[in-house]
Amino acid sequence: MTETLAPATDSTPTGLDESDFAAALAEIAARAEEHDRAARFPFAAFEILHAVGAQALTVPVEYGGRGAGVAEAVEVIERVGAADPSVGLILQWNYTNHLGLRHPDSPWPTELKELVWRSAAADGALINGLAVERELGSLSRGGAPATTATRLPSGEWRIDGEKAYATGISGLTWFTVTTSTAEPTPRIATFLLDRSATNWRIEHTWDHLGLRASDTQSVVFDGTVVPHARLLDLRETGGPRPRPAARQVLPLLLAANYNGVAVAARDWLVRYLHTRVPTALGASLATVPRFHDRVGEIEAGIRTSRALLRQAVAELAADPTTPLPGLAKHLATGTAIRVTESALDLTGNPGLDRRHPLERHHRDALVGRIHTPQSDLVLAELGRAALAAGRPEESV
Repeated sequence: MTETLAPATDSTPTGLDESDFAAALAEIAARAEEHDRAARFPFAAFEILHAVGAQALTVPVEYGGRGAGVAEAVEVIERVGAADPSVGLILQWNYTNHLGLRHPDSPWPTELKELVWRSAAADGALINGLAVERELGSLSRGGAPATTATRLPSGEWRIDGEKAYATGISGLTWFTVTTSTAEPTPRIATFLLDRSATNWRIEHTWDHLGLRASDTQSVVFDGTVVPHARLLDLRETGGPRPRPAARQVLPLLLAANYNGVAVAARDWLVRYLHTRVPTALGASLATVPRFHDRVGEIEAGIRTSRALLRQAVAELAADPTTPLPGLAKHLATGTAIRVTESALDLTGNPGLDRRHPLERHHRDALVGRIHTPQSDLVLAELGRAALAAGRPEESV
């Protein structure tokens, strides 16, 4: 029987010690229900991950990390996602930011990169970006932040406003904040803050159906002063938002996390079917032919999603503009939802019982629809490309 915490394949490297990593995943999985019910940042899980070097997986070796790339990060997140996708979501943002800093188009000063990387290796420090606002929505759909940055006579900057959906905020050491400058012609400014900053607070607004332990709260800035040396990027408003090639990592890691949810649901279902022996049947449900077809459909979906994800990783290495990362995220999200729905359909009341993890897997899978890139954007982009490629010559 397939076990949730087993390696994806015998030859798939993660950049971590396999024995230590597997033991860490088992502990995290054992705490997942507790973290879900508490709906608070999973501190214990990240202490466990730090002990095996997971937070520094994608930190360059010269700064104390493992020096792993996108492929290894995908393998780690997929397995963490199977153990607890709230933990996987927080960790994938950490990897997305670290890998972005390694990319040539990163605007960060070298000393700030080094500061963030070394703290991840030494202390397990986490980082994420705060860009979304409730009225604005996602920056990927255009618009300018209402959160403002005002240049002070001292040369420092004052930040005022509120950010929504700050995943992992209670456990972050570092967070970037995207603002509009308080100038006659506003620009978009991004700053690096840490927990020692003053005049900011967390508003506990995260009460979602799924990924409840992801700690995706709101953050209010009320006169938060930031040194000018912490200004990371300053650009004009209007026009398309720059999309660094390294940003393609995000949909890959999100896909990995939701593949993990699907794998966890499948594994629970398989164990349930083997152990459930109705008295009228006199044998386990795993012996019933109709379950073979349904489990086969689940297996086909998971294998397809995982294969596309790995193809996307390989293609990204050759073509930074490939649409496959977004497609992989779209497919992984839909697959996780279909897998958990099918498993619930097969198991009935036991699947919806909170004593079992399947209902949690289903709730977690549903959250994938809100993460960027959303499916409508992915499909519209693919559609435009297909229409452009198939345009008759006379209409060009």
